[in-house]
Amino acid sequence: MATYDLYATDPGNPLWQVPATGAARFSWEYDEGRERLLALYQKGKDKQWDGQKRIDWHLEVDPHDPLGTPDESMSIYGTPYWAKMNDRDKGELRKHFTSWQFSQFLHGEQGAMVCAARIVESVPDLDAKLYSATQTMDEARHAEIYARFLHEKIGMLYPINDNLQSLLGDTLRDSRWDMPYLGMQVLIEGLALAAFGMIRDTTDKPLPKQILAYVMQDEARHVAFGRMALRDYYKQLSDAELREREEFVIEGCYLMRDRLRGVEVLENFGIPKAEAEEYSEQSEFLALFRQLLFSRIVPCVKDIGLWGKRLQQAYVDMGVFDMGNSNLDQLMSQDEEIAEKLDAERFAAEERARVAEVGEAIEAGAES
Repeated sequence: MATYDLYATDPGNPLWQVPATGAARFSWEYDEGRERLLALYQKGKDKQWDGQKRIDWHLEVDPHDPLGTPDESMSIYGTPYWAKMNDRDKGELRKHFTSWQFSQFLHGEQGAMVCAARIVESVPDLDAKLYSATQTMDEARHAEIYARFLHEKIGMLYPINDNLQSLLGDTLRDSRWDMPYLGMQVLIEGLALAAFGMIRDTTDKPLPKQILAYVMQDEARHVAFGRMALRDYYKQLSDAELREREEFVIEGCYLMRDRLRGVEVLENFGIPKAEAEEYSEQSEFLALFRQLLFSRIVPCVKDIGLWGKRLQQAYVDMGVFDMGNSNLDQLMSQDEEIAEKLDAERFAAEERARVAEVGEAIEAGAES
């Protein structure tokens, strides 16, 4: 079935075109590079994997409870609308919310793929071009995986959220070569990583847990790449140039914060937009969710050297300033370890099943 037949609401024009600006840059120096970045490039090559084979697509998913979402996490829980819903309605709402959330992951991964390709084109250093080429492949794999999950397991998609589309457009229209790093690697991917992690660590459903754990293993490298490249470059910029980038971060963070409400889903269930926005703002679960989502962005922004007073005040206003003290390296190491542990547990279980099968066959042969 074509994707367009699965959209919960009309996505509009099937092709979104963003005018490209800036220069394509070539480097004729092929024998030099930053040791840390070249090591990350080697790791990017070593860690390539096939989403068709590594993920167990035979696992069943209940589209009306794909993540094991508790009632309390639904933004209209406890409202008159919730009280009127029967179990079937609540299952349908869970399906829509999961579809909306994973659709934004999918659209964001396509955006990341385009931004990584833009970095290959525009960044002046060959070591960064080499690593970005591996990231482009990673993002293609992620888009493939999320698309398959939505098509085969959920059976529904949502169009790209307006705020995500706005930030993607701003990132891609900017002619400065560092902006795809800042918009995608730091803001969009940083927020997505935190969202992936919250679902990965709370869901009791094996297929989405696998998907998110393996995607996050890749994304840990991507954020490390953005930090390395931008930290080096931003040391060279003037105060005025740094302030311009801080303004971009402030605007992008407000857009990302407002992206997370899922108002489109509630509107689809007949709830007026103003009421849907009010319920989303009042939801204690969503307030905590939104705060924790900045756990990856704030320390990264601070680490790369964007920490002016106006930016700090914006984070105070959002209630996420203290996230600047988070240990980003520790979070990224945990992402890698969780994926490796999940692989080890799966392979151990498969090995036990094979041994048991062989034992049963030997036993059956002896009896006959």
